Amino acid sequence: MFVRLIGTACCAAALLAGGAAISPVEAALSAADQQFVNEAAVGGQFEVVAGKLATRSTNPKVQAFGQRMVRDHGAADAQLQRLVKTQGGRLPQGLDAAHEQLRAHLASLKGDDFDREYIALMVKDHDEDTKAFADEQRSTADPQLKQFVEQTLTVIKEHDQMARQIAGAMGVKLNIETNNKNG
Repeated sequence: MFVRLIGTACCAAALLAGGAAISPVEAALSAADQQFVNEAAVGGQFEVVAGKLATRSTNPKVQAFGQRMVRDHGAADAQLQRLVKTQGGRLPQGLDAAHEQLRAHLASLKGDDFDREYIALMVKDHDEDTKAFADEQRSTADPQLKQFVEQTLTVIKEHDQMARQIAGAMGVKLNIETNNKNG
């Protein structure tokens, strides 16, 4: 659901530095939970935007995956928005600078170049998401957030498996160090 290409620290720094209008969740969430939901929101928004780009692909598997990202991440984003709103908070609207740069880069690619880069990015992203959501599942004390994380983690793992299958069918080489399977 959220891309952390530069690593956790850089993504957090990008979120704090600006680009997206971030209003932290206030109510009962801990600082760590607030950071998680803000990162998940921006990442989910990126998945929807990137998924829309993927629907222009000429590869039917990439198109279908993109459509699935739009549907599933759009639904997860709406669910997260409702959860945070019930606790009196707000989520960032729009992409941060790092995600906007990724979006622009993907938008500049065409054909096989787009397909290969997009699907490799989706594997990396969902590997990182699996770890982040599993960590949040273990650490959050908020029961509503925990339920959201558990439900979403199941979907993220499914997306990761789908992206890996598509990458394999396309012959996309994955960097084992950064794209290891977590969880």
